[in-house]
Amino acid sequence: MERRTPIHAAAFRGEAEIVDFLAQSGARVNTKDSRWLTPLHRAVASKSLSTVKMLLKHSADVNARDKNWQTPLHVAAANNAIEIADTLVMHLSTVNVTDRAGRTSLHHAAFNGHVNMVKLLASKGGTVNAQDKKERRPLHYASYMGHVDVDKSLLENDADIGCRDRNHFTSLHGAAASGQVGVVRVLLDFGAKVSCNSFQIVQSLECFG
Repeated sequence: MERRTPIHAAAFRGEAEIVDFLAQSGARVNTKDSRWLTPLHRAVASKSLSTVKMLLKHSADVNARDKNWQTPLHVAAANNAIEIADTLVMHLSTVNVTDRAGRTSLHHAAFNGHVNMVKLLASKGGTVNAQDKKERRPLHYASYMGHVDVDKSLLENDADIGCRDRNHFTSLHGAAASGQVGVVRVLLDFGAKVSCNSFQIVQSLECFG
């Protein structure tokens, strides 16, 4: 059972007025379903800014975590909900909270190729060189996925072009392995070294992502 309440449903559908009515009638705005998603998580995923603002008006927890330890900002970053992310940031002390995999919202924005979200998070204090539990940074994921504009934005914000993950894998390894010609060109233009070696190249390529 998903254990979603009526306020979860209203939030997911972007029904801000109904969310307001339910909250005033005693519905718990921070209740969690079976995946630990709150109504705020659901409203963010639906990109309903008016519903997000209504939930925040009723003291929704901006730091609530789901089963993957993802906050509403992680969800906004992954879904390129720019205005919502900007709204959430105003209620947060940091944008660098990590999920269960050690990934920040900036990791998620980079992985999904959302360059404007990357720029927003970086401007709000996002750590462009943050490492997840595999010691991978946003640049690793953007390069592997072939997001040229994201790579450029990260590098322009001082991302470490020579950064290595725990297998000694660089962003250039990732781009080269996944056939991302455009990213390879960008990395080389920014000074990536073509002679760098990884410790476990085959295993790294198989498990990247």
